[in-house]
Amino acid sequence: MRKLKLQIQMTVDGFVGGPNGENDWVFVSGTPDPEAMQQIIAFGVGLAGGCDTLLLGRKLAASGFCGYWENVADNQPDNPWHPLAQLIADHRKIAFSSTETTLPGRNLEVENGDLATAVQALKEQPGKDILVYGGAGFVSSLISLNLIDEYYIITNPVAIGAGLSIFKERKLLKLDSSVAYKSGKVLNKYLPVPVGS
Repeated sequence: MRKLKLQIQMTVDGFVGGPNGENDWVFVSGTPDPEAMQQIIAFGVGLAGGCDTLLLGRKLAASGFCGYWENVADNQPDNPWHPLAQLIADHRKIAFSSTETTLPGRNLEVENGDLATAVQALKEQPGKDILVYGGAGFVSSLISLNLIDEYYIITNPVAIGAGLSIFKERKLLKLDSSVAYKSGKVLNKYLPVPVGS
């Protein structure tokens, strides 16, 4: 069965975005560390390369996510994020929405059905694993439904005091691996602990 993997940036005080979804803190925090940035890009490419499907919430899909990465893939070959952009542009993408039936984006389809049922059906299809980046509300729903199989959380050395959280209830996670960078960013891989364990 395919796994659903979450990759997300987070502040040290547990927020994935500011009160209005701001993420200006992601690339301005900590000590500049070009080597770490290359390592994080390589990690992102490796994770995305092991997947063939991306899940998106309606808000993220409608925000220009697909267009941004398609532009990097098609027009910015010297951008350090270009290899990841190519994967994102080429992957099958499924945006979950209760209001829209079409959204712009290459290889993007819209799913209007029940979230848990649809994701479980996707996990049972043949293919590589499934990846989700956000947004916060959508990821929170996936977590609440116990659909995330692996959490890759990049914690940034910045606190913002208020913002968007992806955890709405207690979740017990097991730390599987951890990498600390000179910039202060820390990449932690967590696995969910089954209820009752």
